[in-house]
Amino acid sequence: MRERLARLLAAFILFLPAVASAGHTVTVFAASSMKEALDDLARQFETATGHRIFVSYLGSNAHARQIEAGAPAEVFISADADWIDYVVAQGRAVPDSRRELVRNELVLVAPARSDVALSIAPGFPLKAALADKRLAIANPDVVPAGKYAKAALQSLGVWEGVKDRLAPGESVRAALAFVAAGAAPLGIVYRTDALAERSVKILGKFPPRSHPPIVYSLVLMKRANQAARVFAEFVASPKAQATWWKHGFITDPERASDR
Repeated sequence: MRERLARLLAAFILFLPAVASAGHTVTVFAASSMKEALDDLARQFETATGHRIFVSYLGSNAHARQIEAGAPAEVFISADADWIDYVVAQGRAVPDSRRELVRNELVLVAPARSDVALSIAPGFPLKAALADKRLAIANPDVVPAGKYAKAALQSLGVWEGVKDRLAPGESVRAALAFVAAGAAPLGIVYRTDALAERSVKILGKFPPRSHPPIVYSLVLMKRANQAARVFAEFVASPKAQATWWKHGFITDPERASDR
């Protein structure tokens, strides 16, 4: 299977411009929720090309600030279009290199052993379900997952009841960790995060119309060399879609209902 995958990748790369000398390390800054899928794709790319992929996983806001300060990213993948706009406005990105990669969904999670049952709908009793504890979400002021969570709760009319009962994390994975450890009885994370953590279970999915579309976009930095450009082409290619889908991402919005 691995040999077949390597052959497919090699065939794909033959149709792209020649890459930089073998052994180049491509530095990628990516949203923390992409870890399992992007690690998988990075291994495939390394096997086929001999290049190395180094990925830093943080909240998109933190990465954008680091790029502004001169951090050596070559590829930036954000869970929020606003932070892509931010680095573009800073003059750090290659003009017209921005592209949409995949989409995600927002879910409510609880520890795997929890007996809480909630149905997500307008006015649902989220505050009562928390009792005297807190709701784990990514920081809603700056982290994309937290911003989407806040928008969903506002849309459903329950934000005012819980806005003072939050356990905000620096990234969506931090919020997930709170729930997985039992430090929070409930949390709001991306579906892909919940699928990657066995210590939590999904109680329900937020209606897509309750929050802005969760779109992950990629942009190349001006320091990117040819190997980085080829990697960007690969993760956006049809051949990468099966891997994104396997890890829970939506590669075609029309297929979201297939899950």
